[in-house]
Amino acid sequence: MVSSTAATPAEYLSSLPEDKAEVLIVVRQLLLDNLPEGIEESMNFGMLSYEIPLATYPITYNKQPLMFAALAAQKHYFSLYLNSIYGFDQIRDQFEAEYLATGKKLDIGKVCIRFKTLADLPLDVVGRAVSVITVKDFIANYEALRPERK
Repeated sequence: MVSSTAATPAEYLSSLPEDKAEVLIVVRQLLLDNLPEGIEESMNFGMLSYEIPLATYPITYNKQPLMFAALAAQKHYFSLYLNSIYGFDQIRDQFEAEYLATGKKLDIGKVCIRFKTLADLPLDVVGRAVSVITVKDFIANYEALRPERK
C-alpha cells in the first residue's frame, strides 16, 4: 500500500501526478459534501482521512481519531475506505446492491473499495452511503463492535 508523508490534504494532493490528483479532488469533494456534521478531514495513516476528532470521542483503542472514511491513490488504483458502513449490515447490503445496479464492477474488501478510474465509481451511490450514518450512530456501532476493555 502506498502511504504518503504529507502533513495536509493540500500537500498530499499536490504531491500526486496530475491525473491521480484530478480523480481524488472529485471524490474528496463528494465526501466533503456528504459527510455528516462532526467529521473532520485530516491526513492520517498516509491518506486523506475523515475522522471523528478525539475532542468528540477520545477513548479509541489506538489513541487515534475514529476513521469514518478515507481516500488514497495507490500505484495502480484508488482506495476509498468506507469505515462508516462497516458493522451496519443493512446499509452495507443496500450500498453494494445499489453499486452493482449501476453496472459498475464492485471491487471491495471489508471497507476498502478499489477503483481504477473515476468512471468506475458511482458517485451518487457513494454520496448516499457516506451521508446516511450519523456520528452518534457510528460511535454507538464502534462501541458495540469493540471488545470489552479490561
